[in-house]
Amino acid sequence: MDKRKFLKAGLGGAGLAAAASAVAQTAGPTYNWKMATGWAGGPLMDIGAKAFAERMAMLSGGRFKIQTFPGGALGNALKVPDTVKNGLAECGHTWMGYDWGRDPTTVLFGGYAGTFDTERMLHWLYEGGGADLQRKFRDETDGIVSMPLFIRTAEVFLHSRKPVKSLADLKGLKLRTAGAWLEMARQLGAAPVTTAGGDVYPMLERGAIDATEWGTLWENISPGFHKVAKYLIYPGVHQPTAPFELVINKDVWSKMPPADQALVEVVARLVTLESWMRIGAEDAKAIDFYKKQGVELIKLDDEVQFAARKIGLEWASKTAGEGKFKWFAPVHQSQVEFDKAWLNADDWRKVKVERA
Repeated sequence: MDKRKFLKAGLGGAGLAAAASAVAQTAGPTYNWKMATGWAGGPLMDIGAKAFAERMAMLSGGRFKIQTFPGGALGNALKVPDTVKNGLAECGHTWMGYDWGRDPTTVLFGGYAGTFDTERMLHWLYEGGGADLQRKFRDETDGIVSMPLFIRTAEVFLHSRKPVKSLADLKGLKLRTAGAWLEMARQLGAAPVTTAGGDVYPMLERGAIDATEWGTLWENISPGFHKVAKYLIYPGVHQPTAPFELVINKDVWSKMPPADQALVEVVARLVTLESWMRIGAEDAKAIDFYKKQGVELIKLDDEVQFAARKIGLEWASKTAGEGKFKWFAPVHQSQVEFDKAWLNADDWRKVKVERA
């Protein structure tokens, strides 16, 4: 079996590290890459971009050296794919949904208000053909190589300077967000804006915005939103899951031996699964942290949760039906069919537990 086939065969479970190790001792070309990111720091950088760079170095026997750069250092933090395509960096780490204004198909891969949860998203990406669709979509529309890298659980809905619980509370609320939720939040009566991650805290601190969404409970400890916004609103109905993206310059990729291409794919998947498990574990601890900081936790009314999902599903169905974007309908249909197969999955996958 050649190395690429061996790596493909070992992409699941414990086979990840074993498969990648098969390449580690193999002589081959060396790489010195720059990685553009959209992040000033925090978990997206530490257990996403930097973790990928560290594991590539380790599992290649030191042949891959990848230097990560914070958002804005190599180009616009919201336009990492352009930075990579133009050759200013060999690779980049971003959230695909930032490109929703150019093609809303990106939101289907990045997650939106109507999407399924992270477990289902992971299965769709790696077993339901989602990652293959993502690769083909980015290749045709942007001329870059794309694959998942990092995924989180449901986000915090808002860190807010004002209490938010009902639909009435959203009216006129100035909130920072990104992707298709910009449009959807307006339908709920909010006044959304978007900005790069590094600008969110100062805007919240000086009251330029009332609230922000960003990451999960644990991820949001690092930027310190709780210091200037004493209300934490959950769950993240706007973002039930959020897969992130590794983009690689197509010319750089085409010059790589197949075994090294496969190693990149294996490590990207490994880091994605690791990030999911790490965030899930840390989120469970973060509730107590916020309580100790004097943050008031507010659960959204059911009416908000139902309304947000309804808006998301209607938006996706409408956009697919319009046919303006070649890839939207087939990607959406793939997700719809996958979701139907898992419709009653909780019945046979989860055991009901009576809590004391």
